[in-house]
Amino acid sequence: MTTTATRHLTVLYDANCPLCVHIRHWLLAQRWLVPLRLVPAASDAARQQFPQLDHASTLREITVIGDSGQVWTGTDAFIVCLWALTEHRPKANWLATPTGRPFAKAFMYTASKWREAVRDDSGDAAATTGQDPEEPACDDHCSVPR
Repeated sequence: MTTTATRHLTVLYDANCPLCVHIRHWLLAQRWLVPLRLVPAASDAARQQFPQLDHASTLREITVIGDSGQVWTGTDAFIVCLWALTEHRPKANWLATPTGRPFAKAFMYTASKWREAVRDDSGDAAATTGQDPEEPACDDHCSVPR
């Protein structure tokens, strides 16, 4: 069986979540082993590129789509994002092991609780970020390896 190299990954993130927007900026600032395309979850761009997805669920948890149609969500998506980064691939490999996976799950649980708290406090996270939910998707300029 032959496997093909992953050419790029698309990360769907909640553009109305301050934490998600912060992580988006952090991902864009990293050096990539696999180019990332960052697209607001449930946006017109996401719906056009991935009509088969449940877009409401992509707003609840991070979703990453591989160029061959692979879909990762939650903890797996978090690990795949780190795997795409030059400096964090060794950590991603460890987090994918039975020993490391509980740490990845704990991170995702903490991030989820933080998101809930921000939404509860502000009533609407969009007001907190000042970000338009239809923010332009990260085009080809974002997928250039650094």
